[in-house]
Amino acid sequence: MKPSEIRALSDKELVEKLDELKSELFNLRFQHAINQLDNPVRIKEVKRDIARTLTVIRAKELESAKAEREAE
Repeated sequence: MKPSEIRALSDKELVEKLDELKSELFNLRFQHAINQLDNPVRIKEVKRDIARTLTVIRAKELESAKAEREAE
């Protein structure tokens, strides 16, 4: 998933996407453990998507906190 696509999501969608990615990572790790994983590179891709999503969530939190401080 591209960073621009992640930034376009709302807060609720970001949290849902994060949950979805974490469960996908769990499933991929499980498949890898029992030697049924077809594409082991997908684990790395999902980890990066999780990191991107967490980064965007944190950036939005900081933006909203900054906006609140300026409003006071």
